[in-house]
Amino acid sequence: MGQKSEITWKRRTDEGEKLEVNARFIGAEWRFYQRNRRFDQWQVFPEPPLEDWLTLLDGVERRIQRRLLKPEEAPRLRKRIKEMFPNSDGY
Repeated sequence: MGQKSEITWKRRTDEGEKLEVNARFIGAEWRFYQRNRRFDQWQVFPEPPLEDWLTLLDGVERRIQRRLLKPEEAPRLRKRIKEMFPNSDGY
């Protein structure tokens, strides 16, 4: 898997714990993984919050600008976010 299809970032949970989140483009969808520490195993993150989807969208848009991802990926991802979070306007 190349870097193009993987985006990683860090954030804090609601409880204040550090969390590393990784999104990988596998097949035709983005799959999320999480871990607490650098050397921990990545765990499947089946229902990431809107915040993570928006961070992924930001990362995808940056990679499109650098020509690392195809331009059509951003609208497709926005559509997916709208399907999952129909009452949110943050995208």
